[in-house]
Amino acid sequence: MTTSVASVWSHRNALRLLVRRDLAVKYQQSFLGYFWSLLEPLAMGAIYWFVFGVLYGTGTHTGPAKDSYPLFLITGIFAWMWTNSAISEATSALTGQARLITTMKVPREVFPIGRVIGRFAEYLAGIPVLVVLAAYFGELHFGWELLALPLAVVLQTILLTGVALLLSSLNVLLRDVDRLMRLFTRLLFYGTPIIYPLQLVQDSGLPSWVRTLYELNPLVGIFELFRAIWYPSEFPNAWLLSVSVVGSLVLFFGGWWVFRRLEPAVLKEL
Repeated sequence: MTTSVASVWSHRNALRLLVRRDLAVKYQQSFLGYFWSLLEPLAMGAIYWFVFGVLYGTGTHTGPAKDSYPLFLITGIFAWMWTNSAISEATSALTGQARLITTMKVPREVFPIGRVIGRFAEYLAGIPVLVVLAAYFGELHFGWELLALPLAVVLQTILLTGVALLLSSLNVLLRDVDRLMRLFTRLLFYGTPIIYPLQLVQDSGLPSWVRTLYELNPLVGIFELFRAIWYPSEFPNAWLLSVSVVGSLVLFFGGWWVFRRLEPAVLKEL
């Protein structure tokens, strides 16, 4: 695996070119171009703010974000869009580029990894929007809490890389994986504190084993890290942080190992 990682690093220029190509193709002949990467999550945020913030008051009656629920909501949705898009596009990264994969002399890992990095570039485009919202709601801080952002980005990149490698290789051999992941990501959206505070789950009357199972989702701690930039009290405790770190590393090494094991069969199928 060390050799495989080193090979990907040595072909980082090819990875960069693939990312640039994917972004250019995605937004070609589009009037708004990269602004679509902002409009979609902002539109989703407006809808969820109206339903859960105005009608039901989910984010206005509890937690540190009771007076800045739109910021709380958009922070989670931006991070989720990176997660959802990376998983969706990486699943078909090999099947959709079969001719390129069989002709280019580069590590095959760069194709699913490129989708993860490409979606991260779209996430970066949304950070100025978050900064403006934080300034508007008076939640813009310049202390130690800023360290939560690089930590969250690193953990999510590691996690998504492992998931991308795992799903892209499995999808070549079993095409049901793509459809299964569409259902799974919908469940994952509501099983992660994106549109509601984690405190609602912790204070709920759910059995303790259900809350523990919920917290075993590595994205819970990662999304809390994204929010800790604006709400330091939301910084995940040692348990959630450990779950995120361990879970991300397990998925990373497990996904890479499966990819390498299945690569001969995948190339034969392609």
